[in-house]
Amino acid sequence: MDTEAQHTERGPSSDTDPDRESDTGEGPRSARVSEDSAASDEPDGAPSWRRTLLVGAACVAFLLLMSHFVAQPFLIPSRSMEPTLQVGDRILVNKLAYRFGDEPRRGDVVVFDGTGSFVREEPEDDPVGGLLRDGAAALGLAEPAETDFVKRVVGTGGDRVVCCDEDGRLTVNGTVVVERYLVPGDQPSAVPFDIVVPPDRLWVMGDHRSQSSDSRDHLGSPGGGMVPVDKVVGRADWIAWPFGRWSGVAGTDAFDAVPAPPTGGHPTGPAVPGTGSRG
Repeated sequence: MDTEAQHTERGPSSDTDPDRESDTGEGPRSARVSEDSAASDEPDGAPSWRRTLLVGAACVAFLLLMSHFVAQPFLIPSRSMEPTLQVGDRILVNKLAYRFGDEPRRGDVVVFDGTGSFVREEPEDDPVGGLLRDGAAALGLAEPAETDFVKRVVGTGGDRVVCCDEDGRLTVNGTVVVERYLVPGDQPSAVPFDIVVPPDRLWVMGDHRSQSSDSRDHLGSPGGGMVPVDKVVGRADWIAWPFGRWSGVAGTDAFDAVPAPPTGGHPTGPAVPGTGSRG
């Protein structure tokens, strides 16, 4: 009897039992408290570390794809292109500029792979380190590879480029080129030369001629200092960093008056005393 009475007395109290499912069907109170505590550990809208990792990886992959196919950032490490480009500038190279049949023109500032023309091809000693360096360079976070160069196109296939005339000026196809983009006080070249650019090749020079190692310095190298057109990475179109220099890379009209090379080629023989024509 006592047992039955006690059982009967406890019956009504079961409505307040924390583990009993409420009439609303929300489940036991203890379960709800545990769920609420777990939810309170992470604020509403705060992404998990997995989501952050995935978003970061997707952003890096997108940037790498962009830099490979569309526009690649490059860090300028030297003074060879002053005043147009300065040390520490990060430029964006338009990789679509020459993808659809167009080719580099006189006056373009281009980035190219100098392997075989400016530097000899050497095997990569550390493939993993090379991969990491290339990835960082592709994002503009590290200096470009030692085989990458940025210069201005001065002569294209068939052009005869001569320096210097009696007044110390550069000529292309017999026309004087007034190079206003040079560093004030620099002469077009301290080394005389007279060359004819082969087809599908480029003659390139830096804007800071006294500080630039360019086609002039590789006349005796394989290729004669001429850069194959298919080694051009793209055209330097924008300065993206620092913000104070955020602008497009200025073009030039210095070559507007230069005629096309003659159909039959240029006459042989030196055009400058003391130089020889290199075809």
